[in-house]
Amino acid sequence: MSEKRIGIIMHGVTGRMGMNQHLIRSILEIRKQGGVALKDGTRVMPDPILVGRNAAKVEELAKKHGVARWSADLDAALESKDEIFFDAASTQLRPKLLKKAIAAGKHVYCEKPVAASLHEATSLYKAARTARVKHGVVQDKLWLPGMLKLQKLREQGFFGRILSVRGEFGYWVFEGDTQSGQPPAQRPSWNYRKQDGGGIILDMLCHWRYVLDNLFGEVKAVSCLGATHIPYRWDENGRKYKATADDAAYATFQLAGGVVAHFNSSWDVRVRRDDLLTLQVDGTKGSAVAGLRKCLVQSYEKTPKPVWNPDIPQPINFFDGWQEVPDESYDNAFKVQWELFLKHVAGEGAFRWNLLEAAKGVQLAELGLKSWKQKKWLDVPRLKP
Repeated sequence: MSEKRIGIIMHGVTGRMGMNQHLIRSILEIRKQGGVALKDGTRVMPDPILVGRNAAKVEELAKKHGVARWSADLDAALESKDEIFFDAASTQLRPKLLKKAIAAGKHVYCEKPVAASLHEATSLYKAARTARVKHGVVQDKLWLPGMLKLQKLREQGFFGRILSVRGEFGYWVFEGDTQSGQPPAQRPSWNYRKQDGGGIILDMLCHWRYVLDNLFGEVKAVSCLGATHIPYRWDENGRKYKATADDAAYATFQLAGGVVAHFNSSWDVRVRRDDLLTLQVDGTKGSAVAGLRKCLVQSYEKTPKPVWNPDIPQPINFFDGWQEVPDESYDNAFKVQWELFLKHVAGEGAFRWNLLEAAKGVQLAELGLKSWKQKKWLDVPRLKP
């Protein structure tokens, strides 16, 4: 059995997401399983080099996980024969890094948002297309068990005509004032500074774009209200700073086919639901509520018939009458998409989750911010290749 090595320059993997989801649970797991099999029997084996500005942190991470190659010199890494450049660092730095990698002839794969503006995002797509390099963006939620179950239900016609989608996302992110006895903040401080590329609208509307487009219908219009509910937070060094970015967003979307979708996204909410993200899909024939992994359904025949009477305790337990969709064989969502991209780079299979799809997410976030500022509905123009 032959093996095809593909070198990957992994930038920004000392952060939580890059380290846990991309390095440990994706690339290292793919290596443990013996690579990714192509149709001709060849095994594609990723060979990572970890790159970051802090040499000590990068070296420590590499040694801890048995990664032979690491560097603090990105320019030198880009001059190597490694085929792929991957980035999971901050949004503001990403366009410059990706363009440098594209100019070096590297295939590029990255986290989202790919940029803070639609102009930057589309320029990345054009640069990759002109350079004839392969390109992709992480759209991990499409491979989550809960979302895969929703997709299967839709394909089976369970919902009938879909009427609406309601998403609830978020959790309480602590302010970071550990001197007052608070737990440490779960997210980096730049997330709450607009000048550093922070904000939940830019962060999460990119996700909701690909979830809606792929599962329920192309997004045609948006109305969005943002808020900065927590005015001050504390950074990683314990210094108090003013939060200048939105930490909550309340957005409504009109989809192709007449579907209405609404998503509440907040880092200032306490969770009393099944998961950190839940989607309720209502259709003429049935409804479903999905989290990251679980999915519950209620058919038309099982739908209760409540009567409004606030003078007596509610006689119906509305949690009854829902049936759980059974699990199938699911792998880590990030790992699944990595495998598809590695196959694509090796010459097997198309990869439609590219930089144009990434630009669509940035487009929706930009329109969401504009809608908030102008207090009006905005149409979402179709981006052309």
